[in-house]
Amino acid sequence: MANQVVEGGRKACLEAGIPLAGGHSIDNPEPIFGLAVTGKVRLEHLKKNGGARAGSYLFLTKPLGVGIFSTAQKKGLLDPAHAALSRRSMLHLNKEGVLFGQLPYVEAMTDVTGFGLLGHLVELCEASGTSAVVHLNETPLLDAQAVAHYAELGCIPGGTHRNWESYGHKVAAIPKRAKEILCDPQTSGGLLVAISEAHVAAFLERTAKEGLDLKPIGRVEERNEFLVRVEA
Repeated sequence: MANQVVEGGRKACLEAGIPLAGGHSIDNPEPIFGLAVTGKVRLEHLKKNGGARAGSYLFLTKPLGVGIFSTAQKKGLLDPAHAALSRRSMLHLNKEGVLFGQLPYVEAMTDVTGFGLLGHLVELCEASGTSAVVHLNETPLLDAQAVAHYAELGCIPGGTHRNWESYGHKVAAIPKRAKEILCDPQTSGGLLVAISEAHVAAFLERTAKEGLDLKPIGRVEERNEFLVRVEA
């Protein structure tokens, strides 16, 4: 297993076009691959999680559900075909971020990881002085039917509940199932991007050339009582 992890790390670095220098071995019951990354970026290409303006559209580059699938796997309930789905998603590099950094109409950008989509969207809204609405039915999932199935079996990560406890008071009341999906902790999740309304068509045309099939999952609003609302 250790050799597989190391080889996987080498392949990931090769795909990213970066050198892998140095490293340490550890004894752990689960495979771990971590990196300390150093480099330079042009300031005009630097995107932050603040800067989104009311009227902008929100896009997510990877589907949700990794946490639910991982918990199902730990419980011995995961279909092998679904394991391949989550693994493929986690191994996909967020190289699109390099492109997005060069697009002037990308107002704000952040990755979606352990705090779940809602947590990172809350941070984006706080940094931008805005609120947002998310359309649950438009939010991509690894496999909607499978996610619902494993959720019914109780395959909900502990982190999901801790996430809601930490920021749920900033989100308008939502159904239990929406909470389980939108607070699901992601490992190597996608990029959450705010795009100015006037440039949505150009953004979709550009991302389609990169092989991404994206659609808006929500919209940025003027700041109101709650930072995030969830609609069907």
